[in-house]
Amino acid sequence: MRVAIVALLLLALPRAQDRPLPDFTAFSTQVKARLATDETLQSGYTFLERRTEQKVNAAGRVTDESSQLFEVYPGLAGEDRYRRLIEKDGRPVAAEKLAKEDRERQKTVGAYARTIENTAGREKTERALDKQRREYSDAVDDIFRIYDIAMVRREAIDGHDTIFAALTPKHGVKPLTDSGKIMRHFRAKAWISESDYELVRVEIEAIDTLSFGLGLLARVHKGTVATYQRRKVNNEVWLPAQVTWTASGRIFLLRRLRLRGISEFSNYRKFTVETTTTVAPPSR
Repeated sequence: MRVAIVALLLLALPRAQDRPLPDFTAFSTQVKARLATDETLQSGYTFLERRTEQKVNAAGRVTDESSQLFEVYPGLAGEDRYRRLIEKDGRPVAAEKLAKEDRERQKTVGAYARTIENTAGREKTERALDKQRREYSDAVDDIFRIYDIAMVRREAIDGHDTIFAALTPKHGVKPLTDSGKIMRHFRAKAWISESDYELVRVEIEAIDTLSFGLGLLARVHKGTVATYQRRKVNNEVWLPAQVTWTASGRIFLLRRLRLRGISEFSNYRKFTVETTTTVAPPSR
C-alpha cells in the first residue's frame, strides 16, 4: 500500500511541474514595469540596517570583524537615505553624540525646506530627480539589452512561487549606460514572484576580473558571488532583506586585503512626516 501511494505521488509531481511557464514577453514586461531602486521602494519606510564587514585570509577564515547598526530614514529629494548610527561593534553610540547629530540634521532639513520655498529651488530639485529617474530607466533598459534571459523552472522560496531565470551576457552588445558596462562582467540568477512580478532573490557571479580605481583600489575577481534577497513586508510591498558581497583590494598598494560584507534590513515601519522631522527612533 505504501509503495502504491508513493508511486501515485511521484506520478502526480511531474504533471504539476510540467505546467507551462508564463509567456516570456508578457511576464518580462510586467517585471520590467515593477523594477525600482531600493531608494524608491524604501522611501515610505523607516527601518534598521545592520552592516557587518569581515576581513578574510587566504584560507577563507575570518581574521577580523566589525559591525554597525543604523536607523535609516528617507532622504531629502536628490540625496541618499539618511542613516543614523546607533550602535558600533555591539556598543551603543553615546546619547550626547546622537543629540548633536540630530541637531545638525534638523539644520539640513530646515535649509532644504527654505530652498524649495521658491520656484527656482523647486525646479532645480525636480530637474535633479528627473535626471536620476532617466538614468535608472536607461539602466533597466540595459538589463534587457545586454542579457540573454531564459526562464528555466518554477521554485518555491519562503512559501512564494517563483520563476527561476538565468541571465547571461550577450556577445557584441554595446551598453548605453555605465551600469550596463559593469553588467557585462557578470552573469546572474533571478527568482521572481510569479504572482507579484517582483524580485525575490538575485545571485550575481563575476565572469572575469573587474577593476576599480585603475586596479589599485579594488578588484572583483572572477568567480566572486554576491546575493540580494527581498521579502514581502506587511503583505503589500517587496523590500530588501539581506545583501552579501565579497571584494578584494590592497593597502598602500602592497598588502592584499580580502573583505566580506553582509547588510541585513529589518523592523520596517511606515514613514510619517513626524518621523522625519523629529528623527524618532524606530521601536525595537
